Amino acid sequence: MHAGSLKKRPDRQASIASAMRTVGTERVGLDALTEALDNGLAEPFADAVDILAGIGGRVIVTGVGKSGHIGSKIAATLASTGTPAFFVHPSEANHGDLGMIARDDAIVAMSWSGETAELKGIVAYARRFAIPLIAVTSGETSALAREANVVLKLPKAQEACPHGLAPTTSTLLQLVIGDALAVALLEARGFTADHFRTFHPGGQLGANLTHVADIMHRGDKIPLVPLGTRMPEAITELSRKRFGCVCVVDDEGRLAGIVTDGDLARNLGRNLGELAVEDIMTRQPKTIGPRMLASAAIGVLNDHNISALIVAEDDRPIGVVHFHDLLRIGVA
Repeated sequence: MHAGSLKKRPDRQASIASAMRTVGTERVGLDALTEALDNGLAEPFADAVDILAGIGGRVIVTGVGKSGHIGSKIAATLASTGTPAFFVHPSEANHGDLGMIARDDAIVAMSWSGETAELKGIVAYARRFAIPLIAVTSGETSALAREANVVLKLPKAQEACPHGLAPTTSTLLQLVIGDALAVALLEARGFTADHFRTFHPGGQLGANLTHVADIMHRGDKIPLVPLGTRMPEAITELSRKRFGCVCVVDDEGRLAGIVTDGDLARNLGRNLGELAVEDIMTRQPKTIGPRMLASAAIGVLNDHNISALIVAEDDRPIGVVHFHDLLRIGVA
């Protein structure tokens, strides 16, 4: 019999209890980090943000093992939020990659103990060329901390691992302080959703950051009729443009109302051939501006249970966006 078939199935309640203990332990670590920011960590953190915001080059993040994995993620977060950054593995740095680090860069070195031997080369390089060095460590008097310009001392919180060996709470705190640096720099630089879209053009995130103006139908594609138009003509325009609605404008081109499929359904008992658009149109229809994000537009459609929106500027319809347009780019 295969040995695997003799394995005991995990106790489901024990697994759930384990998860609760892990979350609880790591929450205590986060509470300790919050307390640290209230008691001594705040000033070094602000110093680190000042240094990183003031350099002319890039932020070099480095670390070994689990700290290295966290550092790689932090470098990616910095780069995607407007702070040029990349990760350099200290072992590779010792074999030529130090040449990737320039004098106008800054280094963020991550080591829980602060005694990571592999960091010696990159730390010595930073000191030799006066490159700002920020240490993220729990070792306040460690070798790394002694060489750093700024020390972000993390609280020595209990690991969630029951043996106290696997980096769990410690890596969470490293991740959180790294995210805090990225967000503080984002805000200091005035990084906007438009900038964010530049760095995230693909996938649903890029779709959500698309502006309505980028996808709306314009010009002759807008279903449009003037006030006074007889309903048979309006129905023809509505059917031809296939948005489920037709805009009604006054003599100056301002939006006066909208006739939708729903308006037609509600007036089937009347002789539509004898009516004009103003007899059944919805006045003051819901409109959006061209700078609205696609993610917000889908929310408007859902809130009002409609399938199309008129894009207006200065009370004049300049486009129309349909639910299908948002589906096409991956928002919905």
